[in-house]
Parts: sequence; structure tokens; C-alpha cells
Amino acid sequence: TGAVNQAGLDFYDRLVDELLAHGIEPFATLFHWDTPQALEDAGGWPSRSTAEAFVEYTEAVVGRLGDRVRYWITHNEPWVHAWIGHAWGDHAHHLLLSHGWAVQAIRRTAPDARVGITLNLAHAYPASETPEDEAATWQVDGEGNRWFLDPIFRGSYPADLLERNELVEPLVREGDLEAISAPLDFLGVNNYFRFVVSAGPDGPRMERDPKAEETDMRWEVYPDGLHRLLVRVAHDYAPPAIYVTENGAAFGDVRVHDGRVHDPERTAYLESYIAAVSRAIVDGAP
Repeated sequence: TGAVNQAGLDFYDRLVDELLAHGIEPFATLFHWDTPQALEDAGGWPSRSTAEAFVEYTEAVVGRLGDRVRYWITHNEPWVHAWIGHAWGDHAHHLLLSHGWAVQAIRRTAPDARVGITLNLAHAYPASETPEDEAATWQVDGEGNRWFLDPIFRGSYPADLLERNELVEPLVREGDLEAISAPLDFLGVNNYFRFVVSAGPDGPRMERDPKAEETDMRWEVYPDGLHRLLVRVAHDYAPPAIYVTENGAAFGDVRVHDGRVHDPERTAYLESYIAAVSRAIVDGAP
């Protein structure tokens, strides 16, 4: 809120011009977890006024750059910000509300813009075919995927997540879900791993495959998980387009006798994941 920092907008003016001059299409993300300290001090995302301030910010940025930037992402990974940043995530509603309001603001300010949101999603697999593992997997899918996909594309929170719904219900006002489910031009998908889920005594439990190839961050290399995820999202939610906005792998950079890092693990990783995307396209994912 308040006066706009012109030096900040000048910087992004130059950045956008340089990207376009080099044939690079910018996808601008308006929020990647960097809440201004003044808004944080005033309550942060638990406060509805932060969503209102986000609209003002969106109009300022899109008003300056919207003549050249065609693709706009409102939020990056609201799950991470809501659950890791705020412990449980009842604040996710105001993140999604600000997304919906920002979609309207972007369309008002730059009518030819393409607007979307980026979600971090992971396909969930049951560790076995038992009903208990299947139910635990559905819960994990709900908490990680459907809690954001459903309100954005269906205008409602998943009914089976009763405890979550009780937390968010006091925050929801008339018209909120209609705003959150404003039609989008694309969905951004960030994907790095799958979930393998079993039923534990205290709720769902994540399992590891001891034989699986892993990155240096101990994230499993499993390209079929991205294929299954893209096909499922396309089938269940029908976004007009999907962009894989983040994917990749951390491997140790080993310099060999010729002085170079040949990076065979990352090369193989990218080849296998790009092939998974190709299979998803054949199977109908846009």
C-alpha cells in the first residue's frame, strides 16, 4: 500500500525489455512468498486486508508491465506458504481469495493478458491395495492437491477434509468462492516427486522405496509421477493449458579429468521427465 517504488518498476521495465530483446517470453509471478514487512506486522495473510492490498499491488505492476508481459501468475505454491509458512494453513483462504481478486484486476488492467496460478502438486500412490492405504492416500491427495485445485476449478473446498473445512469456514464470505474460481487461461504445475502413502497409527505415513534412484536432496526420481499427475489434472479439472513451471534435480557437480562437469544424472533426469510430458500430451493433457 502507499506510494509505488518507481525504481523497482524501472528495474522490471529494463528486465522485461531485455528478455523480449533476446526472444524470451516472460511469465511474471506476482507473489513468491515475499510479504512486505509492513503488511506482516499488520497481521499478514491471516488478515483479509492483505488480500485487498494484493489487488492494489497487482494493478500497479500490471499497469506498468502489462503492455509487454502477456503471461501472469498470481501466486507460486500457496500450499508451501500456507502450510510451511503458517504451520496449518487456514490462512490459505486469503491467499486464494487474493488470487481470485488479482485475476479480475489483471483482466481489467491488461485485457489481452493470460492469467494463471502455479501449484506444487504431487501424484499420490497407495503403498498397497488395502482399503486403509487407499483412504490414507486420498487424504494426502486432498491436503496436498485437491485443497487448492477444487476451489480454483470447482468453486468449493473438498468436502471430505472435515477438519480443514471447519478451520476455513469462518473466513469464507459470500462471493469468495466465486472470486477464487474465476476462469483461468492456464495452470502452472511445480513437480519434483510423488507421494507413496500407507496408513499409520497416527494418520497417513509417507513411504520410501529403498531401491529408487534419488537426487542429492533425497527426492525420488520417478518421471511416471509427473505423467500421471498431468493426465489426472487434465481429466479432473480441465485447465485450458498446463505449464510445467518448475521441475529439476539436484546432483553433485563432479569435475572429471578433462576439467568438465558432464552431468550425466541430470541429463538422464531431464530426458526422462520431458518424455513423461510427451506421453501426457499424447494422453490428452494440454
